[in-house]
Amino acid sequence: MSQQNQFRLLRTRRFAPFFWTQFLGAMNDNLFKVAFTSLVTYHTALFDGVDAKSAAFLISAIFIAPFVLFSATSGQIADKIEKSRLIRLVKTLEIAIMLLGLAGFAMHSAPLLYTGTFLMGLHSTLFGPVKFAYLPQHLDETELVGGNGLVEMGTFVAILLGTLLGGELAGLTHGEKIVGPFYVGAACVALALAGRMVSARVPDSPAPQPDLRINWNPFSETWRNLKLARTDRTVFLSLLGISWLWFLGATFLTSFFSFAKDVLGGDQNVVTLLLAVFSLGIGTGSLLCERLSGRHVEIGLVPFGSIGMTVFAVDLFFASNGEQHGELSGLAGFAADPRHWRVLIDLFLLAMFGGFYSVPLYALIQSRCAPTHRARIIAANNILNSFFMIGSSLLAVVLTQAGFSIPQLFLVVGLLNAVVAIYIYSLVPEFLLRFIAWILVHTVYRLKRVNAEHIPAEGAAVLVCNHVSFADAVVLMAASPRPVRFLMDHRIFKVPLMSWFFRQAKAIPIAPAHEDPAMLERAYDEVARALAGGDLVCIFPEGKITATGELNPFKQGVQQIIRRTPVPVVPMALRGLWGSFFSRKGGNAMSRPFRRGILNRLELVVGDPIAPELATPEALQQVVQGLRGEWR
Repeated sequence: MSQQNQFRLLRTRRFAPFFWTQFLGAMNDNLFKVAFTSLVTYHTALFDGVDAKSAAFLISAIFIAPFVLFSATSGQIADKIEKSRLIRLVKTLEIAIMLLGLAGFAMHSAPLLYTGTFLMGLHSTLFGPVKFAYLPQHLDETELVGGNGLVEMGTFVAILLGTLLGGELAGLTHGEKIVGPFYVGAACVALALAGRMVSARVPDSPAPQPDLRINWNPFSETWRNLKLARTDRTVFLSLLGISWLWFLGATFLTSFFSFAKDVLGGDQNVVTLLLAVFSLGIGTGSLLCERLSGRHVEIGLVPFGSIGMTVFAVDLFFASNGEQHGELSGLAGFAADPRHWRVLIDLFLLAMFGGFYSVPLYALIQSRCAPTHRARIIAANNILNSFFMIGSSLLAVVLTQAGFSIPQLFLVVGLLNAVVAIYIYSLVPEFLLRFIAWILVHTVYRLKRVNAEHIPAEGAAVLVCNHVSFADAVVLMAASPRPVRFLMDHRIFKVPLMSWFFRQAKAIPIAPAHEDPAMLERAYDEVARALAGGDLVCIFPEGKITATGELNPFKQGVQQIIRRTPVPVVPMALRGLWGSFFSRKGGNAMSRPFRRGILNRLELVVGDPIAPELATPEALQQVVQGLRGEWR
């Protein structure tokens, strides 16, 4: 999908009203929180009994509390009730909450505003499961990454606008009198009304489980939701990965006020600038995900994102550590210091890589969860997010009380990010394998997929492909929207360095009957188990890499496989790998320097699935030869 096609979703009723509803809600959340935080930080005297140093962390913790208490219940409600109706009920609740907030701002009442903060957290808790369960009901698989990217981008643009508006309105004065709080409350009510009007056009989204019996006990249901999420290991670890991003993001966002004031010597406008740069970075990364992923759920972007987050979090420490300022400056004074430009670049790139990290994880969870309990899995995600954000606040308080500066806090979180990433990728090598494959097809090659939708989105199938080079399996791994298990010659399986990769990918080594009949039988048994489990299995029917660039005769292996487990056979052809560094053109593969430059063009052409009874070696070879065509 091109970038233009991604934005076309904003012209469809199945997406646009939902997008603007969540956009206005996110904007209102942040207008309220940023204005409240700014007022208690820079105009503390307006509020009795408020500690300016701890107020930002306290507001964040109060907002998060409903996610801990009510996410499990909200997930059940979203699975039971038709979603457009639920969205309108939640937006009506937002109007009532913002009227309370207006009273709190007008009377400078911290208790009322803390109550409003809690209730806005409740509003977001109810909306969260609906938000991410709605998309898979209205978008197809090729639109899911783009739709999530737009939602993520829209959320952070809304954060940016709410931040700008909250900062500007909070500081409004009339003569010597501060009048900003009243205007903040009025703006919050206006946004809530606008969100309710837009939500009226959200299309019907039938409840996946209308007969669900709701368990109103939040503690037992929270435990049940977490157990439900753990049934799919990859999905659960993806939830943990997203929650870690919220931990990291919450650390940065809640620290910006102190970072701007105490480290960078900036006033409220500098805080707004930092939040704006961070939001634009997340939005940019989220939008780029669709182009980088090739329209399918590409979890190879997740390690790429985590590497970037660590690099730029660490560099942010070096860019800002040791700064000393005698008085607060505005944007002009801030921009005049060259060191601050490095800070802004680090923040933007850190957030951009955060977008690369988060969007594929959300899309993965949505695509691999059963529709009947998708909202409850999202609720489990919100529960974990809230625990991690509370942990972020506690870590920040402990480290700052121990004498750590804000830049040192950023350094600790950046290094922790590397540790967490290594741990998760060691538990689920699929992320790292997809990253390596993604890097290959975005550096050495430019891969074009032709009719890739013929690869089944679910269920077992055998993929057959011509064998051109040692890189074939990696390219196919990058091209497939699902994990693939490869049957490969035991000698290739043992190639140094590549052997680790093949083992982690759960490739199946095979040997000819005259060499090792026992290994051959074990391979067929393993293939049968994989297909019985609904996996994709790929075989190169030639049995060896071509030495001439032409197809070798197809052997009987495919028939042996489908005779035991009759499943569809999907023919494929690789074009453009002959003559590459990994092929045998002109001698042994990988024995000479690269004969071409980087970004060599290649194609994977996928044919229509063939019924198992028609998938003879001769028929498959003819089809693959036709797909291969003449490559020039």
